[in-house]
Amino acid sequence: MGWVMMSERDLKRMSVLKDVQAGRLRATDAAVLLDLSRRQLHRLLARFRVGGAPGLAHKARGRNPNNMIDPARRSEILELVRAQFADFGPSFAAEKLAELHGIAISRETLRKWMIADGLWASRKYRRQLHQPRLRREAFGELIQIDGSEHRWFEDRGPACTLLVFIDDATGKLMQMRFVASETTFSYFEALEGYLKEHGLPVCFYSDKHSVFASIAPASGTAMR
Repeated sequence: MGWVMMSERDLKRMSVLKDVQAGRLRATDAAVLLDLSRRQLHRLLARFRVGGAPGLAHKARGRNPNNMIDPARRSEILELVRAQFADFGPSFAAEKLAELHGIAISRETLRKWMIADGLWASRKYRRQLHQPRLRREAFGELIQIDGSEHRWFEDRGPACTLLVFIDDATGKLMQMRFVASETTFSYFEALEGYLKEHGLPVCFYSDKHSVFASIAPASGTAMR
C-alpha cells in the first residue's frame, strides 16, 4: 500500500463518513457538519465506499494545473518584457505583449512573474524602499506645520482643527492652536503667535494643502 496525501478537510470528511457508514450519524446531520447538500454527501459517500480514503483525495492534487504555462514560454515572455518593456508596469506590459507580439497573458500572472524576476516591485515593497527625510540638525532650522481635524472635545463642543507647529530637529511643539477650520487665515493667526514667541525660523515645511496655494490670474499656474 502506498501513501495517500490528505488535507485536513479530507480527514474530517473521512471521519464523518465512517460514522455514517457505521450508523452512528444520519446522512442529514453529516451533510450539515460537512457543509454539503444531501446530493453532494451521497456522491462523496459513494466514492468513499468504492475507493476508501484515496477516493476522497482531490483528483487534481499533485498535478500541474491545465492552464499552467510552460517554463520555457515563461522565460521567453519575461525576456521580451526585460528587453522592450522593462520600465512598464504589469498592466501596460501585458497590453503591449498582446498588441505587438500577439501574446495573451493576464496582467495578474505577468505581475507575479515580474515581481519574482525583479522586474517590478509591489506597492508595499516600494513603500518600504522609500527613504525617510532626514531631520534637520539645528533647533529653529525647519518648522513643520500641519492641521488635524477631529472631535477634540468629544460631545462637549463641535469638531475643530488643531494647528501644530513642530521643530523638526527636536520634535518640540512650538505652537498649538484650535481653530474652526484649516484655512489660510487660521494659519496666519497661528504663524503670528509663533513669530511673536519664537522669532523667525530658517524655513517652514507643510504638505501640499490647497490653503498654501494661490492661482495667479495672469498665467493660471499655482504659486507656492
